[in-house]
Amino acid sequence: MSPTFDLTAVPSVAPRAVFFVSDSTGITAETLGNALLANFPGARFERHTVPFVDSATAIESVERAVLRSAAAGEAPIVFATLKDAGIRARLAASATVVIDLLAGHLTELETALGATAETRAGQYHGLGDLEQYFRRMRAVEFAIEHDDGQSERDLASADVIIVAPSRCGKTPTTMYLALHYGLLVANYPLTDDDFPTDGLPRIVAPHADRCFGLTTTALRLSQVRHERRPNSTYSSLAQCTLEIRRAEDLYRRTHIPFLSSATRSVEEMSAVILQSMNLRDRPHERPLT
Repeated sequence: MSPTFDLTAVPSVAPRAVFFVSDSTGITAETLGNALLANFPGARFERHTVPFVDSATAIESVERAVLRSAAAGEAPIVFATLKDAGIRARLAASATVVIDLLAGHLTELETALGATAETRAGQYHGLGDLEQYFRRMRAVEFAIEHDDGQSERDLASADVIIVAPSRCGKTPTTMYLALHYGLLVANYPLTDDDFPTDGLPRIVAPHADRCFGLTTTALRLSQVRHERRPNSTYSSLAQCTLEIRRAEDLYRRTHIPFLSSATRSVEEMSAVILQSMNLRDRPHERPLT
């Protein structure tokens, strides 16, 4: 006879508290911290982002939150991007595990450059270079105007035109490339009206050299569409299978590079697009700070 176990008696492991603490927006701390945490898929984390920690009052609030988490379980893990040495020291003295994402690297850079790093907080995601700022804003406006094939105006200026069936990830990828790289990106939805066809749809055909296709699996597409329009022809597995097959056939016939969004993040898809379209080597299209 097989032994039985009382699963209710097995203690559940509480998620480990993780804080992303920054003197700016927290984007850098979140990005680097999450990249490190991703290497431990079996662990559970309770994430907290605390931006603009640039004063004694702000760090006191962080210290209290850390102490509360420490009292409830294991010592919290803190990923920090703080430039003020005094604030960093106070955080290091708290009941936590601090992973300083800047200090050691800044010291190495100071040595290499023979210069002292600026101590002003919030430089990473401030307004910064006005030319870069306005380029980013223009890119966002361009992306909004040209989302889902809404406009043909100035398509010749587009750095990339993303082509894909509905709900394959066109808009998130477009906005990421615009915000992060300042690229002029348009996207066009492939619909039933675009088939049958031997070539690209009329709007994007003159710009084939800048087109990039997205696809996914029929099952994944059906699941995503079902959240928007449940129990509809639009979300049916048969319709999704048809649209994916037609789209991929189109990409191959017209020699457009494409990738599947089924298991990739927006960041990964953007990286592939940059590489495939030879955009990484253009100085004015590198990541904006």
